[in-house]
Amino acid sequence: MAKVTVRQTASPIRRTKDQRATLAGLGLNKIGRTSVLEDTPSVRGMIAKVHHLVEVVEG
Repeated sequence: MAKVTVRQTASPIRRTKDQRATLAGLGLNKIGRTSVLEDTPSVRGMIAKVHHLVEVVEG
């Protein structure tokens, strides 16, 4: 299956609990961290939910 690499670019401070939980679900917790995930519709939905906090590096 295809992979997608996501990098956290912003802090979750002053964000809602569900956005913080989404970042944790993506395996991110500090600015600059990257995570390689399966490219599935559920992962794409999580990325879309916190698109202002992350960037897609590859995929």
